[in-house]
Amino acid sequence: MTETTTFLETPPIAIPLADDADTARIGAALGRALSPGDAVLLSGGLGAGKSALARAAISARLAVVGRKEDIPSPTFTLVQTYEADIPIWHADLYRLSVEDEVYELGLSEAFEMAAVLIEWPDRLGAAAPARALKVEMDFGPGGEGRIAVFQPCGPVWAPVIDALKAAI
Repeated sequence: MTETTTFLETPPIAIPLADDADTARIGAALGRALSPGDAVLLSGGLGAGKSALARAAISARLAVVGRKEDIPSPTFTLVQTYEADIPIWHADLYRLSVEDEVYELGLSEAFEMAAVLIEWPDRLGAAAPARALKVEMDFGPGGEGRIAVFQPCGPVWAPVIDALKAAI
C-alpha cells in the first residue's frame, strides 16, 4: 500500500523548473491529477511561467481523451473552456479592474463542476475559493529557469501533491 500525503503533513513544495521541458512535465502531472471542483490559483509576475504551466496541465488532460489542440492564453477572452474527461476552465484575470467582473464570468459555478486554472487570482477578491492549490511562479536564481511553489489549501490536495512529488 502506498502512503498518501495528508494536508496536515504537507508544507509548501518548491519545484525548480530548469527549462520549458520541466515546466511541461510538472504541468502535465498537475493536469492529470486534477478533479472537478479543483481550483489552481497561479500567481507570479509577467513571464514567470503561469500560462506555460496551465497549458501543459490542460494539454495533458485533453490527451487523456485523445485530443490535441492549441491552448491559447485567455488574456483577451478572459476564460477558455475545454471538454476532456472532465470540464476544464482556464481564466486570466489580469485585465479585470473591479471584483464584480469576476461574477459575470461564471467562475463560481465552474469552481463546483470543473477543474479551474486561474492566472492573476488576486483579482478574485471575495470570490476566491477556500479550497485551492496556490501556485507561486517566480524566476530562478540569476534569472535562470523558474521556481514553482505549490501551497495546498485544504485536505483534498493530497493526491495532487503526491503526483507532483512523483514527477520531480
